[in-house]
Amino acid sequence: MTVRTDTHVAAALQAQDLSVRLGGTVVLDHVSLSLPAGRWTCIVGPNGAGKSTLLKALAGLLAYRGQVLLLDRPLQAWSRRERARTLAWLGQAEPGADDLTVWDVAMLGRVPHQPWLGTPSAADRAAVRQALQATQAWAWRHRPLGELSGGQRQRALLARLLAVQAPVLLMDEPLAHLDPPHQADWLALVRRLTAQGHTVVSVLHELNLALRADALLMLDAGRVVHQGPSGEPATHRALEAVFEHRIAVRALPGDGAGWVVVPRVAGQPEGPLACT
Repeated sequence: MTVRTDTHVAAALQAQDLSVRLGGTVVLDHVSLSLPAGRWTCIVGPNGAGKSTLLKALAGLLAYRGQVLLLDRPLQAWSRRERARTLAWLGQAEPGADDLTVWDVAMLGRVPHQPWLGTPSAADRAAVRQALQATQAWAWRHRPLGELSGGQRQRALLARLLAVQAPVLLMDEPLAHLDPPHQADWLALVRRLTAQGHTVVSVLHELNLALRADALLMLDAGRVVHQGPSGEPATHRALEAVFEHRIAVRALPGDGAGWVVVPRVAGQPEGPLACT
């Protein structure tokens, strides 16, 4: 296992000897990691590797053994309301009340900031408006969730996450149902968030977009097998290995153009992609 983190950057989330059992099966096996603040870390790995389970454990949504630290404090030391203001969560295939409007769904992100039975403040309404505009959901804010397409629904749920205005954001498959233009919008949004000092941790199956993250954390069979900057050759080799060398990471033409994941085909030459 190779783990390389930036020791000069404070950790937003840490796990120490983290283990999770689900239905008697060990899904996470003594995982230790440190996720830097103000950066985007993408968790990748094959199906069944434990990616979603890890994200849920870091969010405190699953019982676990070991310790999780949020901003250097044990997760259990945070009050529920304080933690909800600090760590925002977007789950995979989340259910929602179909009769709620998009505005109301996004306003749920402001609940941790409101007093018990309180009404939304001007700051709450401003945060929701900003979140809906950032996800391009403002135009249909009055529509019920049940009337939306899968992509529109996902953008409404993303707006709820943003409305929390939390410093740490965890997203499990946030690109589900999003078409390529809106995937690109999400990528630009994540870059704006990290530029503002937010920490983003995501689980993605879209490996070409995952390579745009600051760092990749790879899981296999419930263990961390590599953590490192997404642009390093060692990370590319580890990414190929965790997918059993059925993919290849290739350099795009042009200086600093980035990398792309392609299926590995027998007899295909190694090296940068050729332009035709």
